[in-house]
Amino acid sequence: MTKFKLSIALATALMLAGQVAHATDLRIGLQEDADALDPDQGRTFVGRIVFASLCDKLVDITPELKIVPMLATGWTWSAHGKALTMTLRKGVTFQDGTPFNAEAVKYNIMRSKTFQLSRRKAEVKSIASVDVVDPYTVRFNLTQPDATLLAQFADRAGMMISPTAAEKEGADFALHPVCSGPFKFVQRVQQDKIVLEKYAGYYDAAKIHFDRVIFRPIPDSTVRLANLKAGDLDLIERVAPTDLASVKSDAKLKTASAVSIGYQGITVNIANTDKAKNPLGENKLVRQALSLAIDRDALNQVVFSGAFAPGNQPFPPNSPWYDKDFPIQKRDVAAAKALLKKAGLSKVSFEMQTSNNPQAQQVAQVIQSMAAEAGMDIKIVTKEFATMLKDQTAGNFESTQVGWSGRVDPDGNLYSFVVTGAGLNDGHYSNPEVDKLMAQSRLSTDEATRKKAYDAAQKILLDELPIIYLYHPVWLWAYSSKLTGFKPYADGMIRLQDVSMTK
Repeated sequence: MTKFKLSIALATALMLAGQVAHATDLRIGLQEDADALDPDQGRTFVGRIVFASLCDKLVDITPELKIVPMLATGWTWSAHGKALTMTLRKGVTFQDGTPFNAEAVKYNIMRSKTFQLSRRKAEVKSIASVDVVDPYTVRFNLTQPDATLLAQFADRAGMMISPTAAEKEGADFALHPVCSGPFKFVQRVQQDKIVLEKYAGYYDAAKIHFDRVIFRPIPDSTVRLANLKAGDLDLIERVAPTDLASVKSDAKLKTASAVSIGYQGITVNIANTDKAKNPLGENKLVRQALSLAIDRDALNQVVFSGAFAPGNQPFPPNSPWYDKDFPIQKRDVAAAKALLKKAGLSKVSFEMQTSNNPQAQQVAQVIQSMAAEAGMDIKIVTKEFATMLKDQTAGNFESTQVGWSGRVDPDGNLYSFVVTGAGLNDGHYSNPEVDKLMAQSRLSTDEATRKKAYDAAQKILLDELPIIYLYHPVWLWAYSSKLTGFKPYADGMIRLQDVSMTK
């Protein structure tokens, strides 16, 4: 081979190698595909994982769930609790070069409040107005004290997007998102990949050690792990508990875990379109029967090898917000049948949506089998996760086996799902007394006062059961042993500050 031909061959080989992976790529396997990449529109857990790299927030949390500064460097509450003043980080720009300042914060909050497609309206409902005190000081004036607001700012309601891009894109912002995080949006192929690249103008760039982050949705946990073991991924989330032994025996891999602050349950369509017109949606006795037919301990053992925590409330049993007056009920098939009889029924049938990942399907199948013994015929409808949520919002469901990744403040696990008209209340459950109690829980920063309101609301909710809670996950990650600096968080997010790859 001539030197010329050899040079061409080497150049071609290097070019092809470059197409496979950049030396500083980080490839992350997700259990589902994200939905809209707009903090105001998004609702999926994996969407929040992508946002953790794309969109910085006003505040963040520590692994111990303490709220700490991020884009806001400090804050003070007024004496009456009806105003929150924040000082902002200087020298920050959005990924299109637009300056981050108090005007940008005001724009973001007002967009969350008024944008037609916003799911954040309930989270910022207490904000009556926003004052730009000076270029780097902003004051939120509240209609009433709101103990949850800082925690809301630690999540999507606090994610800052470029006003310039938002005005340009309008309802299509999710197709070309522009935020203030360490990585900027490059490309998305639905059900295949989301590609981000390092933003050179990031204010804390010294902590970012990857040129690109590539998120790949792989619903099957076994396939996701196989890709990690083959070296096609560097990090995966939600490892199946049954695969932990295999991961730990592999010297090329490491694991991390954190107890979730979220839950998994069955959301019931109570009044959202005619799909709610079935015995499960119309009669709380049927929902009570379904709850009694489920053995939560057995479900945990069969599907998760005992690694998760059975539950019956939006908070795990070890949470200070858990109401001990309502412990997890033991399975009672006879009592479930008696409740159906009391409802004037001997047998009922209804649909239950579930996502297309194997674990979710297994959970649904175990519930289906248990419910059948009590006279309930469940038809399982499997859908891609984002499609399932879209149908849930539209009322095109009877029930859904779905969960919530959890929030630092207890309000985040409950308010938006049960208050009349709230953004995530897909079943359109409505009870004026629950609305009143949930509003009261936001008025005080005293934990005892708040818990009293939550307990009173829970007493009603555990009777009417718009959501039937099942268990609380433990977040499990697996990653290449070459990856260093990864820290597990109880919110399940993947934060890439100070994470790097050794040679």
